[in-house]
Amino acid sequence: MRRFLTLAAMAILGGAIALTSGDEAKAGLFDDGLFANNQAGRLATGPRARSRSNRSPIRKRSVRYDEKYAPGTIVVDTKERRLYYVTKRGRAIKYGIGVGRDGFRWSGTHRVTRKAEWPDWRPPQTMINRVRRESGVKLKSFYAGGPDNPLGARALYIGSTIYRIHGTNQPWTIGQAMSSGCIRMANNDVEDLYKRVGVGAKVIVRQ
Repeated sequence: MRRFLTLAAMAILGGAIALTSGDEAKAGLFDDGLFANNQAGRLATGPRARSRSNRSPIRKRSVRYDEKYAPGTIVVDTKERRLYYVTKRGRAIKYGIGVGRDGFRWSGTHRVTRKAEWPDWRPPQTMINRVRRESGVKLKSFYAGGPDNPLGARALYIGSTIYRIHGTNQPWTIGQAMSSGCIRMANNDVEDLYKRVGVGAKVIVRQ
């Protein structure tokens, strides 16, 4: 029963994220990524149970892109729920993404400040307290990176925030507005983007 409650709490609240300091109190420090592991997959039904692969249901493709951004720029369109990686003038790779739910979308221009493979997850104390208060479950303070981690296979950290473009091992969430600000990609897509992007790359997030 305790394991079931833990999984349910993870699914509802997801992983944690700290916003820029001025927004922390307002946003409540909660984010992102359903805690996708084998046990959660067995509990799920319907499309969730069938979506156990690392592949996105929205196929990435090379597209014409007429906006005047330099090659190497990442443009996140939260309204469209797509991420564009500019490869050259007039062209970009277009990926499906998951974005923030109502009230948690944001915009701004930053840089990639860090890259991580199979990133660890450290829920903030604020989230640990909330989960315990609402469900009686005490989350651990540290979850090692790996296939069961909610941040998936790769993470790109955005600017002075710790918003992330990161993987998920529940690709059925791609194309949905379910997070509290982080940008989700299926693992196969975030691995592809990760190889193309360097630290210092410009990230433009728009609503």
